[in-house]
Amino acid sequence: MNSPIMIACAHGTSNTQGAAEVNALRDAIAALRPGLDVREAYVDVQQPDLVDVVAGLPAGESAVVVPLLLSVGYHVKVDIARAVKSRPGSAAAAPLGPDPRLAALLDQRLREAGVTDNDVIVLAAAGSSNPKAAVSVEELLGQLQELRSNRMVAAYGASAKPSVPDAVAMLREELEGGAGAGESAGAVDVGGRVVIASYLLAPGFFHDQLAKAGADVVTEPLLPSPVLAEIALERYDAAVAKAREAAAAAPSEVPSTAPANAPEAAPSDAQEGGFFKAVRRFVTKYFPR
Repeated sequence: MNSPIMIACAHGTSNTQGAAEVNALRDAIAALRPGLDVREAYVDVQQPDLVDVVAGLPAGESAVVVPLLLSVGYHVKVDIARAVKSRPGSAAAAPLGPDPRLAALLDQRLREAGVTDNDVIVLAAAGSSNPKAAVSVEELLGQLQELRSNRMVAAYGASAKPSVPDAVAMLREELEGGAGAGESAGAVDVGGRVVIASYLLAPGFFHDQLAKAGADVVTEPLLPSPVLAEIALERYDAAVAKAREAAAAAPSEVPSTAPANAPEAAPSDAQEGGFFKAVRRFVTKYFPR
């Protein structure tokens, strides 16, 4: 029985290394799940565009779009949602973050950069106009705070506040004993450094901007790491399971007992019944119990 196609959809970047890292992530997903059809798509900058990939799916095939993104935001709630809605039988999985394994990976990147307990940390995310994105980042920040004792704040590259440069300046002022320093600010030890923890998938425009934000240290992005491929497959599996649950809850196809000369049902009723029949046939084929 064929599994639904996975459309591994990334943001897109003009950075050669960043593009290579994301392609390697797709390869890692496919290697962990032999036989799974993993397809490439983007919501910006690169081709193929997600809308075109969804429109070009083979007739009768289902798909799950897995956002290779770290939080809910405009691309998930609008771009991906619209693409999925255009293709009956398709579904969207949750983004990769937040997840405790990403917090552990960030902790690993901080340790690789030589960050000590005396340093202060700006968790730098891309940012989104969707407020749910900031909630996701704050949740990830809480997970990271469970692993480290450093003073930490979340900041954003665009569309949300505080900006990364503003957060760096604020923590710098605290370290130097200026306004906001002291116990109310987390009792920061003077003499530490300001560190930016890059909560970004791969090198690209936003990561390049982090080097200009005034910090003493900037960590490497999350990729490469096998953790991202594992999470992506879990998001895919969760979306498939949700589709199965929806199929189980859908009305069953019941044979008609009406006499041959019975009046025809109203058109709207016929359309609704036909819809549920189509859903059950589709799910039986691609999401077997």
